[in-house]
Amino acid sequence: MTDTIINAILNMFGGADNITSGKEILVFIVSLFPILELRGGLLLAGALHLDPIRSYVISIIGNLIPVPFILLLMNRILGCMRNCKIKFINNFAKWLDGKVEKHKVQIEKYGYLGLILFVGIPLPGTGAWTGSLLASALELNRKKSFLMIIIGVFIASIIMMLLSFGFVARVMPA
Repeated sequence: MTDTIINAILNMFGGADNITSGKEILVFIVSLFPILELRGGLLLAGALHLDPIRSYVISIIGNLIPVPFILLLMNRILGCMRNCKIKFINNFAKWLDGKVEKHKVQIEKYGYLGLILFVGIPLPGTGAWTGSLLASALELNRKKSFLMIIIGVFIASIIMMLLSFGFVARVMPA
């Protein structure tokens, strides 16, 4: 199953795994994407049997690059999306608003510690993207939020390193 997912990702990028550092570039790109984020990047790196330390750094950098932009711009972008005449964009904004509503109680209850835990515990629907969206929507202090998201990403990265290079690397043949 995991092998099929890895091959689909590699095929999506048209054989990028054959170029020098192509596999590392794929790990970086996967780590940039919402939903997949660092978790997907490290799982991919483990399945591709890449160097763990290098993959760790690449995934963290890829996962953190979008965070300041989300914290700075998301409220403006969401405002435009909510008022958009294109139904798909408007519905996407409503979906994002639903995500915020679903998770905001956790952040409001525990504050910045809740933000760290939300980003740091690698469960579906959590991570740096969603944490940044929540911090932005709740109008939390951007600098503190960025720091808490970084801490959460480091927690998630440690958990995912253990899973990706401990478990997945043993299951996937070299």
